[in-house]
Formats: sequence, C-alpha cells, structure tokens
Amino acid sequence: MLNDSDLATLRNRFKKDAEFLMQTTTSSDGDEKSQEEKDAKPLPRINKHSVFWIVASIGLTYYVEFFQNLKDNDDIKRWWFNIGLLLLGICLSLAMFCIVYLEWFKGIKHYDHEYPAIPPITTAAFIAASCSFNIALWPVWSFFTPLILFTQFMGVIMVISLLG
Repeated sequence: MLNDSDLATLRNRFKKDAEFLMQTTTSSDGDEKSQEEKDAKPLPRINKHSVFWIVASIGLTYYVEFFQNLKDNDDIKRWWFNIGLLLLGICLSLAMFCIVYLEWFKGIKHYDHEYPAIPPITTAAFIAASCSFNIALWPVWSFFTPLILFTQFMGVIMVISLLG
C-alpha cells in the first residue's frame, strides 16, 4: 500500500501536469482565436439568406392579404390578438431601451451584464406574444398560421439586420 509521502508525491505530480496542460491549452486557444480573427472577413449585410427571407415575407404578405385580413376578418380572436400586441409592444420597448438608450446614449455595449433581467423578460414576452398571435389567427389560416407568422418574423428580422 502507498504511504503518505508517496501519495503527496503523486498528488504534486498530477497537480504540475494539470497546470502544464492548462497553460498550453489556454495559450494555444488564444493563438488560434487571434489567427482566426485576423483571417475572418466580416459577413456582407446583403446575402442570399436575407434576400430570401425578405422576398418570402413580402410575397406571403401579398399572397395571403395579411394586413387586409388583420383589419377586416371577423374570425380573428381579438382578445388574444390584443394580448399579443401588448406583449409585442413590451418586447419592442425593451429592445428600443437597450439599443437606443443604453447603447447609443449611455455607451453600454454589454447591457445584458448591467441589466441581466432584460433578455429573459424580452424572450418570455416574445414567446408569449407568438403563442397569442397563433391562437388569435388560427381561425383565419389554420395550420399555416405558424408558418406565415414565422416567415413574417424572419422577414422583419432580416430588414432590421440590413439597417444595423
């Protein structure tokens, strides 16, 4: 059996090996990242992906008469639709607070560190809004409703990405 001095020697050897491995992995990761960052080119704002979603959103808006249906269709469950609008307003208000006030005026780039509650609240409000919109518009487009709303969402996100 091993005595106390042998165990201490073994523990020290593993400790030194672990420290050596940690130093080599962190230094090699830093070198790789810096080399990748040097070689990386910024992605163009306009690409096939964003053009596809914008065109799909515009085409779908025209094809399903999206705004006409929202305005005139009596099958829409207005209570759920209004809840969805309220929750979407909360999401957009929080996004504008982060982008316009915190980032532009205050100069805070990592506002999720300063205000850690904002991202989960915004995410929860958006998920609840999308569920409300799906419930409200289901009588109009049936099982196409999630597809239509997702396409509209992606089109809006791609337009916003072109602005930033």
